[in-house]
Amino acid sequence: MAKKSTRKKLPSKKPSVTKALAKAAKGKAAKTKPVAKQKKADAEAFDGSAKRWTAAQIDEAFRRFQAQEPEPKGELKHSNPFTLLVAVVLSAQATDAGVNKATPALFALADTPEKMVALGEDRIRDLIKTIGLFRMKAKNVALLAKKLVDEFGGEVPKTREELVTLPGAGRKTANVVLNMAFGQPTMAVDTHIFRIGNRTGLAPGKDVLAVELELEKVIPAKYMQHAHHWLILHGRYICIARKPHCDRCIIADLCQWPGKTASSVIPAKAGIQ
Repeated sequence: MAKKSTRKKLPSKKPSVTKALAKAAKGKAAKTKPVAKQKKADAEAFDGSAKRWTAAQIDEAFRRFQAQEPEPKGELKHSNPFTLLVAVVLSAQATDAGVNKATPALFALADTPEKMVALGEDRIRDLIKTIGLFRMKAKNVALLAKKLVDEFGGEVPKTREELVTLPGAGRKTANVVLNMAFGQPTMAVDTHIFRIGNRTGLAPGKDVLAVELELEKVIPAKYMQHAHHWLILHGRYICIARKPHCDRCIIADLCQWPGKTASSVIPAKAGIQ
């Protein structure tokens, strides 16, 4: 009997859903090699030795992501650009699930910069104390709310240059806010996307900025709006750090990671090796 997938079932009547999607959903994509070989493959990949993808392979991979999940959504709960900004700042070195447990009570009291300033650092700290590094994060949230009120008229700015001046907000935070709140085609590279970029050969890079810039260069513009969500979800649920689920991977035949067996999910096509 086929193993049940933890992801959503794929629509059966969509013409855009390929055999690759159907086989991956049934656990019939690639298989991982023994753990020792996986570790060796990862070490080589993060050393920059992974084979890079062709333009045709990249286009095909994102075509499949789109077919599987046309409108991917972020998992942090929020109601407006400000609560999104706060949630992303709180998510540093914490899980989205953990942040989502703490923020409903916080946002019920303060869903605007003005309300957050009025709430104060001490109360913010009490409300988010289940989140890692909550003392520092409470201070940053209080300070960024005050800066938004004092310097930006209580509005979340729409440029990366301005966003990164806010306490607790780095480049990744800015990219997430620009993408999710303002529809800009940015690439927010977290640990999952950094791993995928190097492990698969999609966009190798020594640091997150290198991977970000490479992804922006190689991903077709038509896919950029949702690209970072597809990659984050793929890294979070399929291409995980330990024991990746290559058997359920919809891009297993395109992935260049040598830690898995060769996949024959779909017949070879012109330009796709």
